[in-house]
Amino acid sequence: MKIYFFDSFHSQMFLLKKIENPIRKFETFEATRTVKSPPLNIFFPFCISSYVYFGLTMANNSHEDVVLLPQAVEALISRICNEQEQPRLGYLTRQALAEVGEEASLRILEKIQRTEIRTTFDRFVMYMIRNDSNGNGSPQKRANSAQLNRTCRLMMNSQGGDNVNVTTASVTPIQSSSVNANREGFSPQSVATPLLSSLTNVGREEVFSPQLAALGELEFRKAFLILSYIGHNKLEQVITADHIRSLKNLGMDEFEQEIWDSLGQCYARADRVKLLEGEGKTNEYHCHVQENRTYRFKGPYFERTRSHLQRVLGNDNVLSVKFETEGKSPLDGGCVGFKKVAKEGILVGLRRYRFFVFKGGGKEAKKKDRSTSPVKCYFVRFESNAAIDDGKEYVLSGKTVQEARSVFMHVHTLPSMAKYMDRFSLILSKTMKLEVDFSNLKFNVIKDIPCTDKDKKPVYKDGKLCIHSDGTGYISEDLALKCPKDVFKGRIMNGANVEIGPIGALMGESPDTMQADSYRRVPPLLIQIRFFYEGYAVKGTLLVNKKLLPRTIQVPHSMVKVEPDLNLANICTRNSLEVVTTSNQPKRASLSKYLVMLLSYGGVPDNFFMYILKNALEESQGAFSNKRTALRVALNRGGLDELLAAKMILSGIPLDESYLQYRMSIMLNEDRKGLLSGKLPITDSYHLMGTVDPSGVLESDEVSIILDNGQISGKVLVYRHPGIHFGDVHILTARYVKELDEYVGHAKYAIFFPSNGPRSLADEMAGGDFDGDMFFVSKNPQLLDYFKVSEPWTENCTTPEGPSRRPSEFSDEELESELFESFLKTRFQPSYAMSVAADNWSAIMDRFLTVEDSKSSEKTKENLKKLIDLYYEALDASKTGKKVKVPEELRVALFPHYMERENSFKSTSILGKIYDHVKAYQEEVSRKEVRKLPFFNVEVSEECRSKWTALYEQYRKDMTNVLSSGNKEKNDAAADALYDKYKKELYGGAELVVRQRPMNQISEEAFAIYNICYDYAIKINDVGKCGFAWKVAGSALLNLHVLGLDEKTLSCAPSVLKELFS
Repeated sequence: MKIYFFDSFHSQMFLLKKIENPIRKFETFEATRTVKSPPLNIFFPFCISSYVYFGLTMANNSHEDVVLLPQAVEALISRICNEQEQPRLGYLTRQALAEVGEEASLRILEKIQRTEIRTTFDRFVMYMIRNDSNGNGSPQKRANSAQLNRTCRLMMNSQGGDNVNVTTASVTPIQSSSVNANREGFSPQSVATPLLSSLTNVGREEVFSPQLAALGELEFRKAFLILSYIGHNKLEQVITADHIRSLKNLGMDEFEQEIWDSLGQCYARADRVKLLEGEGKTNEYHCHVQENRTYRFKGPYFERTRSHLQRVLGNDNVLSVKFETEGKSPLDGGCVGFKKVAKEGILVGLRRYRFFVFKGGGKEAKKKDRSTSPVKCYFVRFESNAAIDDGKEYVLSGKTVQEARSVFMHVHTLPSMAKYMDRFSLILSKTMKLEVDFSNLKFNVIKDIPCTDKDKKPVYKDGKLCIHSDGTGYISEDLALKCPKDVFKGRIMNGANVEIGPIGALMGESPDTMQADSYRRVPPLLIQIRFFYEGYAVKGTLLVNKKLLPRTIQVPHSMVKVEPDLNLANICTRNSLEVVTTSNQPKRASLSKYLVMLLSYGGVPDNFFMYILKNALEESQGAFSNKRTALRVALNRGGLDELLAAKMILSGIPLDESYLQYRMSIMLNEDRKGLLSGKLPITDSYHLMGTVDPSGVLESDEVSIILDNGQISGKVLVYRHPGIHFGDVHILTARYVKELDEYVGHAKYAIFFPSNGPRSLADEMAGGDFDGDMFFVSKNPQLLDYFKVSEPWTENCTTPEGPSRRPSEFSDEELESELFESFLKTRFQPSYAMSVAADNWSAIMDRFLTVEDSKSSEKTKENLKKLIDLYYEALDASKTGKKVKVPEELRVALFPHYMERENSFKSTSILGKIYDHVKAYQEEVSRKEVRKLPFFNVEVSEECRSKWTALYEQYRKDMTNVLSSGNKEKNDAAADALYDKYKKELYGGAELVVRQRPMNQISEEAFAIYNICYDYAIKINDVGKCGFAWKVAGSALLNLHVLGLDEKTLSCAPSVLKELFS
């Protein structure tokens, strides 16, 4: 029976919990409660017979019960707590602040901030609220009465009622004056929210379900793993607080195994986390949100690279959020659910994460797979009630979202909303941090090098100065020496990812040794960077300049993407020099489908390309007979089978082994997919990072190229991807420039463009610049003999820029709403103008190259030029805010067959010929003959064979069920989990190295598995069925084979092997 009482004085309804003997149980209650309760005698007037009912306010499993305050109010509360060392405000106090409104709350809190708190923060706030209300007649702004009573209404709903609230793996905090903490299986269903008029007892603190409180005591990645492994279930329903606490001191591997066994395999079979430990790796935490505001946590996932955002806040304070929908676009319904999540934030256990930054798909958006999205969205932590976070400094404590963004850059100074998130998302670039002493740094913003006419007068276009130095600046040699070589997308290629101080320090050298050695070391010639400094955000490349004074960085205005706000003195920005990529030794270069078509247009004959193709195919076929070639392919495609084929080759398995040949055929066909689309490897060709000549010596048709042996001379063909204009391919003269040595010394690997002439050569190639763009450079003599250049592309804008307000013109709330609205449109209404323009250009260009009709050729060429202009506009649409559309008259009905569309025609162009030749050459992998290796064809005991025959039959049934979902990602994950299950059966652990069974038993069973699988594969003539043997017993089989060769294994990192065999 439930009895409700109404306090006549406070006019407040309480849900009362029966306690049979209040006097005897009071001591027990006092010992177990975790928060301050009102005096017991408050409730004595409500005694009935021998029962007393204690007032409780317990949270429903919904965000509806959390009192959400405006960001400015939250920030001020946090400041007061930090400055005066006060505990967080209790639920009732926060409810009171919500009632009086933002303006009154800020006025009250600002008064409190200037006064020493002598009682408690809660009491002081409540005193000020009552005083403010009495003095002003009524609060200036009060919450809607329906909103104030929404929690009470939810309390009245039955469990099966309309409960379409946020359902998460984590449980919402319980706001309570008392709680029975011993009842760990208890999942609160009822809630009562006191109104402002009833607040006679202040100082009550927030408390939470025992499970959630226990979760807040764990290291965050452990807590997150629990939330990930409980799937869509509620924490209280699947685990107890005691169980959570019992896992606290386990190592991460042991912790994961325990949580997987008890939760993950029951509720998240497809989402098991692997490789939990690893030096130099970054934890990434994911949240998948549905429009009905339910969400799931996944991860932590592990990456080798980090972003500036992760370094400043810490990995566990950054949440990657994926907004998902099924069926029609959520924009049709206004995205109400998603917008509410953005406004209220996401609770991860006892932490609250708020919308912070997103990054558009950029050039990736041309991919038309609408089931996935390249758009990235990140929420970051602002508040926490977790015990693990108590007393720890946090960079965003007490800050609003706008103030938090100013920690990275003064992004509010930008002139348009189109540029706001495009520039702010620079903090998401995967980078490597250089340790720089900013107190001694000489940072200068210098003028760009202008383009000049024949009279040396500056050239302007549409009122803007044309420049040669777009995106490139200078760095002194001492700072450049702090940067390692061979950095690519924030990682040292073939090495670990580390935060970089002086290189010598990484090698354990003394400062004196390092200083002496600096004269012998050579810095990277060019460093692509993201530089955050005192409100500035800088993007581009830095050229090593030996002429600069030590500790100097010079950047032109074109590299400055965000200017500092000189009036913003109270926010301390986090300065950082971040490396994205360095100018590295070029690998073997290949042509691309666009370049093949442009070269064909320029006079290069078909037989030139077909000769290259046939050589490439013959070389790849050597993987079936040459171990070196086979190992190179297996290493390059190791992601397809977790390097299984490479391990087989390195363990001495013959190349004619059936399953190894099957895997090699699959990998070679993957390699040949590149050939299908025109990616033909070509000799005497390179991909080089570009910059501008600092000496001013080069003429407008000259370049300087530095390779392994220094500068080269002669004619070169230069192209920048993804150019599609006839004039995007240039023939230039490479020359030796002695003056460059004074700037770069012995640094290598770059192409220098002239700083003379009326237009930048990079701009002539698909509107390029020098902020990290790579240029295809070829000395191939045949290519140079055949190709004839065309006039370069000139910009012809057809899409006007839309009107845009400055970010500073919005209020904080309006700005957040506008930014999230922009994210939703980018995510759910992406522009496919770039891919549509490119595809239609390809189809029309194919016809243009093959149909000899002079009457239609001019019209066709005109349409091609229109598509080119639209394509280049679409490339920069995210920066300009333009809404680019491809008109119907420029769209085709049929596409060349090599584009693999439903509506297609048989193309006779060079790309059509390449496609047909590769298709005819591809291996029929399913027809490989299945044979056993004699070494593994041994007899085993009947008991052992019977055991694995039954297990193998069960595996085939399990795998059939796994593959029935139709979702490849889920299928792959579930299949991996299934293999793990049988590995554990064989080894007693996850792998051979952590085996829990005797080696002789494992060896016998490995032989049995091999023979059972191969017998079945021979029976049905399907070599693919041999995979179970190698995926489950592979480690044991390879170990046995090496022992059979009477040799010892040699440990070697895959990255080293790749370097040796690439």
